[in-house]
Amino acid sequence: MKKNSKSLLIVSSEFPPQPGGIGNHAYNLAYQLNSHGFEVSVITDARSTSGHEEKRFDKELPFEVLRVWVKRPRLLMYIKRLLLLRKALKNHCVIIASGKFSLWSVSWFSWFYRRHYLAVVHGTEVNFKSFPVKLMVNLSLIRFPKIIAVSSYTKLLLKQTFQRKTTVIPNGVDETKWNTKAASNISIKGAPKLITVGNVTERKGQIQVIEHLPMLIKTYPQIHYHCVGIPTEQENCLQKAKTLGVENHVTFHGRVSHNDLISLVGTSDIFVMLSTETETGDVEGFGIAIIEANTLGIPAIGSKNNGIEDAVQNEKSGVLIDAMDTSAFINAIETILSNKETFSKQASIWANQHRWEEIIKQYIDVIEDL
Repeated sequence: MKKNSKSLLIVSSEFPPQPGGIGNHAYNLAYQLNSHGFEVSVITDARSTSGHEEKRFDKELPFEVLRVWVKRPRLLMYIKRLLLLRKALKNHCVIIASGKFSLWSVSWFSWFYRRHYLAVVHGTEVNFKSFPVKLMVNLSLIRFPKIIAVSSYTKLLLKQTFQRKTTVIPNGVDETKWNTKAASNISIKGAPKLITVGNVTERKGQIQVIEHLPMLIKTYPQIHYHCVGIPTEQENCLQKAKTLGVENHVTFHGRVSHNDLISLVGTSDIFVMLSTETETGDVEGFGIAIIEANTLGIPAIGSKNNGIEDAVQNEKSGVLIDAMDTSAFINAIETILSNKETFSKQASIWANQHRWEEIIKQYIDVIEDL
């Protein structure tokens, strides 16, 4: 074990360049800690089959990334991850676990290696309905002296005994990545233009927005809904749009370049995230895409009863509604459009409060108190 207490290992279930909120969080956490003098390493999975994209990305980073490359059967990846973690533990003092399998594996090794352990919980991993999975997570969290939850909602998902050792630190945003000068020249249709950025899944709520469209069109005949992100359940959403006769008011852009993303979000009127909890317990722990839209001055409409409540400053940076309430959705759109300049200004101010330069100070306080 190194004598330097600033030697730190982040074990994350996701990591760029592939998309994902947990990966985005882990990347920014690693980058900021590195810039504050910590010797950072990251253990994570590769998700592309070839690994070329990850190798190019990792080469440009100022810290070490140790990848578990895609293998079949998948059991080989689990074994490789454990072996890699065991080796890395010997050279680091502080270990941060982020994501379900990371919690399990790091907690296991905590029985054998005396280190400073910290868990970061996002939402779904502490809300599984499966009893065996829930038990595994709870047994894992016992081994962490401190826990960071990304929202007040996520903290409340924890057992009372875990809440007492939990600090809420919201997700941060890297404003430098959202410079409109980098935007490509893309124009999108609609009046108003609604947009959701995220994997097209039940949790992200794209289908909820589509179900509201028939009534929204009566008030806003030119309204258009833009969906940007991996098209996991796009076919289901498209079929729903066709069934409702609103397919001409919806566009699926798929996964786009970051410059195109800036343009798409920046030229929209309202960012929408009507997330709902799935039967398995998959839930939105925060909703960093909302804050990213806010950096461009785009206000948001978000759903209540999940971590989005921490990402939207209600009636200032956006409006919180019941995801199923069409009337509330229409009223929220009207409220924002009739006060667009004020909402835009407040959205920018709110995003500024979530800059990683500020958020990282809270992480360092927790780490130094381990």
